[in-house]
Amino acid sequence: VQLQASGGGLVQPGGSLRLSCTYSEISWRYYPMGWYRQAPGNQRELVATITGIGSRDYINSVKGRFTISRDSAKNTVYLQMNSLNVEDTGVYYCNRVDRKGNWGQGTQVTVSS
Repeated sequence: VQLQASGGGLVQPGGSLRLSCTYSEISWRYYPMGWYRQAPGNQRELVATITGIGSRDYINSVKGRFTISRDSAKNTVYLQMNSLNVEDTGVYYCNRVDRKGNWGQGTQVTVSS
């Protein structure tokens, strides 16, 4: 299953971005999906998840700043990122929580002044 993430860019600390990710398999609307990020030199980490019925969870460092959502009719998962800081810099990917899909290239988020 192909995954296409987009919406990244260069933003100043305190700024916002909205990431989008489309997936090619319709049945994935029932699966928990997640946004992952990989900072330079670090392993890929799961930062936000959403179940098929919309239950959300986040790692502590992004709680209150990031919001994950999904539009199952569009096979799309979103990540609204507010109050960005330099530690949020990295390549962002989406995938199922069980990591079954092909990762794709992700989308680069750079937070810098």
